[in-house]
Amino acid sequence: MWAGFRSEFAYFSGFLRVLKATKAATAVPSKTIGDHLREWAQRYGDRPALADDTQAYSYAELDARANAYARWALEQGFGKGDAVALMMPNRPEYMAIWFGLTRVGVAVALVNIYLIGDSLAHSFAAVKARAVIVEASLMETFATARDKVDDGLRLWAYGETDSGGSRLDLAVAELSTAPLSAGQRPAIEINDTALYVYTSGTTGLPKAARITHSRVLRAMFGFGAAIRGGATDRAYLCLPMYHFNGGVLGPGMVLPYGGSAYIRERFSASGFWRDVVRENCTLFIYIGEMCRYLLNAPPSPNDKAHKLRACMGNGLRPDIFAEFQARFGVAAVLEFYAATEGNAAMINLDSRPGAVGRVPTWGRSRFPMEVVAFDHEANTQTRDADGHCIRCLPGEAGELIAEILDDPSKPAARFDGYADAAATRQKVLRDVFAPGDAWFRTGDLLRRDELGYFYFVDRIGDTFRWKGENVSTTEVAETLAMYPGVIEAAVYGVAVPNHDGRAGMAALVVESMEKFDLPSLRAFLAEQLPAFARPQFLRFRTELDTTSTFRARKMDLVADGFDPARTADPVYYDDRNAGAYVRVGETLIAGLNAGEIRL
Repeated sequence: MWAGFRSEFAYFSGFLRVLKATKAATAVPSKTIGDHLREWAQRYGDRPALADDTQAYSYAELDARANAYARWALEQGFGKGDAVALMMPNRPEYMAIWFGLTRVGVAVALVNIYLIGDSLAHSFAAVKARAVIVEASLMETFATARDKVDDGLRLWAYGETDSGGSRLDLAVAELSTAPLSAGQRPAIEINDTALYVYTSGTTGLPKAARITHSRVLRAMFGFGAAIRGGATDRAYLCLPMYHFNGGVLGPGMVLPYGGSAYIRERFSASGFWRDVVRENCTLFIYIGEMCRYLLNAPPSPNDKAHKLRACMGNGLRPDIFAEFQARFGVAAVLEFYAATEGNAAMINLDSRPGAVGRVPTWGRSRFPMEVVAFDHEANTQTRDADGHCIRCLPGEAGELIAEILDDPSKPAARFDGYADAAATRQKVLRDVFAPGDAWFRTGDLLRRDELGYFYFVDRIGDTFRWKGENVSTTEVAETLAMYPGVIEAAVYGVAVPNHDGRAGMAALVVESMEKFDLPSLRAFLAEQLPAFARPQFLRFRTELDTTSTFRARKMDLVADGFDPARTADPVYYDDRNAGAYVRVGETLIAGLNAGEIRL
């Protein structure tokens, strides 16, 4: 009983610590992220802030560099309400750019550097970008969309390149790094847009979630407070900085509190612990797939030679939660749930295995979230005789929703939506428990236990997660349908032993299996889709089962998976080593089950 009381008190203390931090960060409406950076620079000065293997910024240097980018934006005529897209790999300069541009009211669109063609062009159009900043190594990627973008989109290259565009790095080098005067800065407030972060939806193209200064500040200060970030902490950042986890939450663990961060361009299972030990890192941010890769790597002397005291992230599945903690000796694992674009957020402050967060009874008025019954056949929420949604009982799975409130005392309940107003409307559920109320639809199935802990169950609809990315089945199916000989395509995600997320699989109906050119299809998909979105498995059928509205029935397809023992249909998998689609056989199934084969 005493242990339970201590646990509840600790949770209560952590909850209050997060609330206090977020309230203080957003107390002054005119104090934006740029103002906070200036304060950090004044407070922490020459202490290290961000570094990688090629460059490093102290707090003062980061603030100064941001001033130069702010001046550049003003010189170009960019200001409040304008959007500039950013395509750059992980590096300290990435944050210097968006810190600087947001300082003068520009909204920076953090573009996925692995998108190509139509998806990439849509990313620029979705936010009406006036310019795009492209790091030199990504010019070939940008070229796949160049003839699809608006002629008015101005190209600025960072680094030496033969692909055209003005040189941003050279232009900024000529500008003053002194603070901007009051007259130079436009009037911006915390509810103005700071960033656009892209999230995949059922429309098949990236949606640009509107991230305000308030949301950035609440995320940084709140999650930093949850993990008790401090001046002696050093965070290890290897997730893509165009994602909210990698580009906002990760740096936020330390920057508001005087700590530092080491940035790696991309995650490497073989180099992770070596880097963490060498850089004396104490914190890191993860996604579940990353943790599984680390567990699958051979044991190393560095596994416990580090100084890590905690990590934070999402997607760490219950089956490896305890094993991960035990092998690597990470005492605190703070799993959280948050929708990039929404107002639903929670955190597992006491490292309870499998839980994605908790909202105790005494905190529910502050963070109003509910799990409501969902009808999978009708693909909508279940309503009672009065037309209201039905709250799930403890242990029952349903869709997580969060109430939308325009209440200054509850800024976390705001829903700022997308750049596209129509996409924003689609995420709002109305008349849920009372006439006129509005709730944000997460699109995720969760269950809640008696103590208020939430557990992730699955995603609703036509999006699944693979390799840390959301994959739209609609987009992939539409791409497959463009290929000669494909009559119908149904795309879905399938569970793979010893892998997180779901791998893409497509059931295809083709004109002639004997004449169908698999190598050519593989090359076509490589041109049209980023690697994470290309189907890992193909199943060839004579016809697809459909509903009365001609939508493909996927439930049985998902249940069959890619096991040839469950179907007479030919099933292939994308063997990246062989560079070809190869027929699925017992060797692959056995290797995946044993954890000896990785996709």
